[in-house]
Amino acid sequence: MKNNAVIDRYCVMGNPVQHSKSPWIHARFALLTAQPLAYEQRLVPLHGFAASLHEFMASSGAKGCNVTVPFKFEAFALAQHVSARAALAGAANTLSFRPDGIHADNTDGAGLVRDIEVNAGVKLAGRRLLLLGAGGAAAGVLGPLLRSGVAQITVANRTLAKAQQLVHQHAALATRDTLVASTLAEVQGRYDVVINATSTSLSGESLALPSALLQHGALAYDMMYGPAAQGFLAWARALGAEPRDGAGMLVEQAAEAFFIWRGVRPPSAQVLAELRAL
Repeated sequence: MKNNAVIDRYCVMGNPVQHSKSPWIHARFALLTAQPLAYEQRLVPLHGFAASLHEFMASSGAKGCNVTVPFKFEAFALAQHVSARAALAGAANTLSFRPDGIHADNTDGAGLVRDIEVNAGVKLAGRRLLLLGAGGAAAGVLGPLLRSGVAQITVANRTLAKAQQLVHQHAALATRDTLVASTLAEVQGRYDVVINATSTSLSGESLALPSALLQHGALAYDMMYGPAAQGFLAWARALGAEPRDGAGMLVEQAAEAFFIWRGVRPPSAQVLAELRAL
């Protein structure tokens, strides 16, 4: 690369975003695949996503960005072109800046399913799954979870209407019996996999869930990672479940975004092992 060449630049945009490991992950991907790029984090005002996005797009070398809470719905709405999985979710976490406009994709679901099935070694086919939450995080993963061959998914949210809306949005992928909505207060049954996609971990709140929800040895997965996930994971561990945080999902969704941007598949397993070692 010539010294005067403009390096390709990417970032993660969110609020909060200080905790994000995405810059470290993408730096490792870039080094291991010999891709010259720079990746940063950008704290975005809660009512300033569109302005912040266009400011970054106008800067030298900007090629794309990742989007985290609470801007995934806005990111989708601002795109001129959307992938099938982003359209299904109605939310985007990966934006690419191209001559014909903003291209939106959603890599969350692919990252989650790969982490569960490949990294954790838990096959989802035939399992009963409980998805907690119906916001942008849940919307991004529900489609790929349904396509994994699960026997049933219950979407449980504080407000029933929001859970029902997400279920209706994905009705074409499921039968009435395989995808149902519930409130968190009224959710029933026993599940092989419980996934926390609510914002409670990020805000330090706790979920009041009955212990009877978990099958013995169930996988309890929090899509957050680090200290934010520990409350949910401690609850699951005390009930004999297998706890897992979202670090693997973070790395795998980042690997999918990196592939979209660069056309190169990074060694996600190696980077996940390195991240865990930190």
